Amino acid sequence: MDAIVVTSGGQVKGRTDGEVTAFLGIPYAAAPVGEKAFQAPEPVSWDGVRDATELGATAPQPGYEPPYDALLSNPVIPGSDFLNVNVWTPGGSGLPVLVWFHGGAFRNGSNAVREYDGTAFARDGVILVGVNYRLGIQGFGVIPGSPSNRGLLDQVAALRWVQENIAAFGGDPARVTIAGESAGAMSVATLMSIPAAKGLFRRAIVQSGSAGVAALASDAGTVSAEVAKRLGVECSAAGLASVSVEDLLAAQRVVAIEMRLKPDPARWGVSTIAVGGGIMPVMPVIDNELIFDVPINAIAAGAAEGVDVLAGSTSDEFSFFTVPSGLAAAVTAEMLPVALAGMGVPPEVTAAYVAGRPDQSPGEVLSAVVTDSTFTIPTIKLAAAQRPHGTPYLYEFAWRSPLEGLGACHSLELAFMFDTLSTATSPLYGDAAPQELADSMHAVWVTFATTGDPGWPSYEESTRAVMTFDHPTSALKSAPRAAELTVWGV
Repeated sequence: MDAIVVTSGGQVKGRTDGEVTAFLGIPYAAAPVGEKAFQAPEPVSWDGVRDATELGATAPQPGYEPPYDALLSNPVIPGSDFLNVNVWTPGGSGLPVLVWFHGGAFRNGSNAVREYDGTAFARDGVILVGVNYRLGIQGFGVIPGSPSNRGLLDQVAALRWVQENIAAFGGDPARVTIAGESAGAMSVATLMSIPAAKGLFRRAIVQSGSAGVAALASDAGTVSAEVAKRLGVECSAAGLASVSVEDLLAAQRVVAIEMRLKPDPARWGVSTIAVGGGIMPVMPVIDNELIFDVPINAIAAGAAEGVDVLAGSTSDEFSFFTVPSGLAAAVTAEMLPVALAGMGVPPEVTAAYVAGRPDQSPGEVLSAVVTDSTFTIPTIKLAAAQRPHGTPYLYEFAWRSPLEGLGACHSLELAFMFDTLSTATSPLYGDAAPQELADSMHAVWVTFATTGDPGWPSYEESTRAVMTFDHPTSALKSAPRAAELTVWGV
């Protein structure tokens, strides 16, 4: 059965299946093509009734490289109207709303990923809105004469669209929760910190992210300049728009590989490498127009006053990057301290982990250290920074993938919290992923979006309560691994 809703841009027709209606690919801003790809998002409108029964276009992106292309769903759908949202709703009025920002290192991903289907949230009384935003150089490259952080400007525009339109889908604009994983979680932390997003949401969920991600614009500009140089064009909106999107993505890919292989701060900028480590060639930047400080500093100063936060990570985040790539197997005991020093890890931290994990291989120790430095510690620091200004809660996802060596790796929780295990195709989940864990974890996300309380004690420095999701038993823990984490000063 078709359903029609009137939005600020025009009428859209969705498709009802059972008790849930999906409106897919609704533009919230005009198509950012040509030089407009490097400008702020603009309003959009259309005549007649727009069909919203099929997934819309996705932002231009290079796709994942092997072996990650086999592990992650990443549909690429052509089209220019890729600044769009998907909305799943059960109908009614005054319903809580969860706005989802996808991950992908600010250069991959979309709202069309299979695991991000919002049917289960709508089934359980929460409207799910999945957002596309500009990626790569188009979204986050520092271009002279163009506004920086265009991907984040898109996110703010999408949140304003939600405020203007969600009531027509049955939602309450005063009950909006923003959520994201990885780069999406970094986006959520950034949105918590900037004046432009203030008042556009009430709660926030930060999954496997950090509030410490923001490079200096002067550093980040070197990446865009290098891409333009390889293309033989001026580093400007006109210059970059003069080449095909395919050529732009190809040059961006080459530069990203070079940064990953040779993360030299002297060449790429100290703050760019310190934040991205060669893994994220583009990222949000402090431009003093949208972003004025590193998010954690602004949050500690009260930028997200009154916002309740659910934040967490997986137990073995970084194994996702070290095991499939072969890095974990290649690292020797002699290489370990050198590799971690190159990632900015103090030698005393490395020594403590080596001494405390005598039965683990150098690759396993490396994964553990970087998991904590990149995800665990930033999550705790975010909770501590928000504690005086809102109510933060901590979780950890500990169920282990059946794939050898990955453990509870980065991104593994997604099909559980969306309750999409039955349609997930990634081998990360295997054939026996526990639906009971998906039921319980998804229910927590629904409860938090509805009430702001996930059902366990909030963060306090003295107790650090952490809900650990696992199977067959999830458990609330007090300051897990406190002895090991003290080396980080928390």
